[in-house]
Amino acid sequence: MSELKLDYLGIIQPGALYRNLTPAQLVEHALRRGEGTLSNTGALVVKTGKYTGRSPDDRYIADEASIHDEIAWGKVNVPISPEKFDAIYRKVCAYLQNRDVFVFDGFAGADPAWRKSFRVVNELASQNLFIHQLLLRPSKEELENYSPDFTIVAAPGLHCIPELDGVHSEAAILISLERRLVVICGSRYAGEIKKSVFSVMNYILPKQNVFSMHCSANIGKDGDSALFFGLSGTGKTTLSADPERKLIGDDEHGWSEQGIFNIEGGCYAKCINLSREHEPDIWNAIRFGALVENVVMDPDTREFDFADDSLTENSRVGYPVDYINNAQIPGVGNHPKTVIFLTADAFGVLPPVSKLDRSAAMYHYVSGYTAKLAGTERGVTEPQATFSTCFGAPFLPLPASRYAQLLGERIDTYGANVYLVNTGWAGGSYGKGGNRMKLPLTRAMVSACLKGELEKGEFVRDPIFNVLVPTSCPGVPDEVLMPEKMWQDKQAYLDTARMLAARFRENFAKYKNMPQEVIDAGPQG
Repeated sequence: MSELKLDYLGIIQPGALYRNLTPAQLVEHALRRGEGTLSNTGALVVKTGKYTGRSPDDRYIADEASIHDEIAWGKVNVPISPEKFDAIYRKVCAYLQNRDVFVFDGFAGADPAWRKSFRVVNELASQNLFIHQLLLRPSKEELENYSPDFTIVAAPGLHCIPELDGVHSEAAILISLERRLVVICGSRYAGEIKKSVFSVMNYILPKQNVFSMHCSANIGKDGDSALFFGLSGTGKTTLSADPERKLIGDDEHGWSEQGIFNIEGGCYAKCINLSREHEPDIWNAIRFGALVENVVMDPDTREFDFADDSLTENSRVGYPVDYINNAQIPGVGNHPKTVIFLTADAFGVLPPVSKLDRSAAMYHYVSGYTAKLAGTERGVTEPQATFSTCFGAPFLPLPASRYAQLLGERIDTYGANVYLVNTGWAGGSYGKGGNRMKLPLTRAMVSACLKGELEKGEFVRDPIFNVLVPTSCPGVPDEVLMPEKMWQDKQAYLDTARMLAARFRENFAKYKNMPQEVIDAGPQG
């Protein structure tokens, strides 16, 4: 129990208030309350019901006068009136009266110079365990004078009524930047809490001239750090997990004038088709203290079936980063020497590895390209080009030009080499004669990027995609580096490449206030 009262938040007389419990205590509460069960590894396993992933259509930002002119309003940053925000929040406060609540006081930002404090108030003990493991955990001394910069109130048991509350569905994720308050209701998916923290940091940090990034990061024995950007399915987690390098973080980072830092204190990894052989770090992290979402277990042995997607393909596990043996603690590093953009091009026309100058780096960063495969979503019968602004569109409140500007400034100041690595198809499109790039070849290319080996050789400019392609790479046959040489039908290659180049240009046209040199750095074919 705690002497903390939540009256100042409008939450009056909760049934019991538990503050900053240990993982063991939170697991006990979750089991007692029937929120989940234990696996044979000791991890807490929960089902999140209807919502097994983020619900982007249910995310809103309060349209307040103090921030109105700063936000990139649109399909991602959907406005809601302060009055509607307040009305839903009052419902949440009333709902939580006489209910047990769990409070975690944590930090976002491993570099104390840019750290922000987040108080998270949960209806569910299991969600409080999750955020306890995902954020940075204060020491006892830091908790003595703890004061939250932002507060998140998560009440998944309260369902909105769309026609009365003015929202899209029973779930709502509401961010008030003016009031420094986030309200989450209707969804038990814990990732909504994590990404709400990230959305707030993506507003705060750029205003302080810190580049906030949706990427993983690692660091070598000589202190050379690297960043890996990429959307789901591009290999970001797999390729940043390197036994020769320490993991700084798997998802969210900041880049200040002092270097890079992990925004989080934990990892949130996908579990679908997880294997000990290919992902040993994640496999071994699924133990007591970890929260597993929507993974099917044998009811008798409590063993996981990671291949079973009957609940969702987006099965997840959250755990503290120090569950990884070679984690960098604290999660800070020097200015990165290498920045890698990962894409899985299912059309098979992007070079497997290419170098980007400053303008091209800004172009491809803003574009955030990958491809959806046939069968991954209902109605998708052939590869589809997918663009996610700055490799993280759902979490970026400010205009894309601001994040791109910060990237360009960092490249200018610290001289990082930027590469585009295609982990997708070669020799043809997906389902039309192409084959997925073999992982050992991709690892060889990434290793060459990290070790600076590509810089020792020559580059030629791809006439369609306008990027610099190396003529050689250790451990990779020369012909693999040139996508056209891998296609038997050269005309089919040209037609497909020009089609994709046109998709790039069409997508980029929507971005305003982009420098002409950045526009000109895109595909030209």
